[in-house]
Amino acid sequence: MSDIQREPISNVDLAWLRMEQPGNLMMITGVIVLDQPVAFERFREIILNRFLAFRRFRQKAVEHTRGCCWEKDEFFEPTSHIIRTALPGAAGKEELEELVSQLASTPLDKTKPLWQFHLVENYSEGPAVISRIHHCYADGIALVQVLLSLTENNAAESLKLVQPEHWKRRQAEQSGIFRRLMAPAREGFDALQHLSHKVIEEAAQMMRQPHLASDYMGGAAEVLGELVNVLLLSDDPPSRFKGEIGVRKRTSWTRPIPLDEVKAVGKALGCTVNDVLISVMTGALHRYLVQHGDDPSAVSMRATVPVNLRPLEHARELGNHFGLVFLELPVSEPNPLARLYQVADYMYDLKHSKQAMMSLGLLALLGMGPAAVQKPALELFSRKASSVLTNVPGPQQPLYLAGAEIRELMFWVPQTGSVGMGISIISYNEQVYCGLITDNRLVSDPDTVMENFQTEFRNLLHLTMLIGPQDGPVDPSIAEMMHEWIDGEEDWER
Repeated sequence: MSDIQREPISNVDLAWLRMEQPGNLMMITGVIVLDQPVAFERFREIILNRFLAFRRFRQKAVEHTRGCCWEKDEFFEPTSHIIRTALPGAAGKEELEELVSQLASTPLDKTKPLWQFHLVENYSEGPAVISRIHHCYADGIALVQVLLSLTENNAAESLKLVQPEHWKRRQAEQSGIFRRLMAPAREGFDALQHLSHKVIEEAAQMMRQPHLASDYMGGAAEVLGELVNVLLLSDDPPSRFKGEIGVRKRTSWTRPIPLDEVKAVGKALGCTVNDVLISVMTGALHRYLVQHGDDPSAVSMRATVPVNLRPLEHARELGNHFGLVFLELPVSEPNPLARLYQVADYMYDLKHSKQAMMSLGLLALLGMGPAAVQKPALELFSRKASSVLTNVPGPQQPLYLAGAEIRELMFWVPQTGSVGMGISIISYNEQVYCGLITDNRLVSDPDTVMENFQTEFRNLLHLTMLIGPQDGPVDPSIAEMMHEWIDGEEDWER
């Protein structure tokens, strides 16, 4: 095979490739529900036409004695990647969740490019597209953007095939994704050359402006300090959400929640949309523990949260450009308002730390080393969390794929090491969707947690309406009194 057909894989992407194990497959799984039937042949044409405009998706990751490279699949067969399927029985949400669970538990074929699309034609609520893409190609933020690039703002345009080169030039004007694909990222020797020039340039700048040296040293010390802090974190103790994992995954997702309602709660209580959604999810987990006879006050848990580290001008590039931070989830807190403010405080502290930068650098270092070193190092970090949690903002206007409007949009993130649960939140067309993927040994009924999510949000919304707009944070004791009053007047749990 010629050198032109090979490209080196970045250290961070290699780390994600090697991270896969039978109990935790490194796939980002997504579901798109359409509002009307689409012709399978046309759907396949559009996927091949637009998705493969990203040349990376014609490539497979191949390990060599000299390292790992992206190589063009000379025997690429579309029928291995774009599959027509149907659901059994009533073909409702339960059956679709079962199929998604099965696919999320099944590894992709590593002898081929690591992605698949399944078109489910008989889902009762409209055709459903299930996508599976390996994390080594890109992180969730980038892959959501890739999937959205298959869509248009109207039905007629979404049915058209594009001229790849012309389409890529047009897309390159709008995002860095195609600029990077049209000009390969700096890897290997070229990357070392680039880094050498950068180091020399920065050294010269520090000689001209000596005061910058202390800034560089201070930043490095902060990042090193974050590594020490993370290493000193205690492991998450065993709980209903943390334990030995198997190979079977379960997936579920909520019915949509209006985004304007989430924004109204956040504005009234002085918190961000993200704070509100994470606290509601934490409340759903608290409620699940109570339902199963556990004492939530005895449970502590963290989630690893991806933080986008791309510069704004490269927000849509492929590859993995994010760090991870450890977020405390106050599942032991019964008061919904106190829980919300605890989440807000934890998020504020993490936003002002260097933890994300530290973890991205650590992944790059692990990618440079042998797999035998990488696995125990990743396990050391995965023991400190019980879940992965990610929130991706999607487009707020309706989009069309293969002539049909997208009604719902959902995805699930992979977990690493011994982490057995993934929480995903995405907004689309002024609606918010929350999904959960769990290990079947630990949580075999994630749909119950999703029902709790709906209940917890309604309760927080009603509480906000009772309290009314506030100039600053609300005293959680007010929420406690409201909680007791609602318990007496109407069923708070419903």
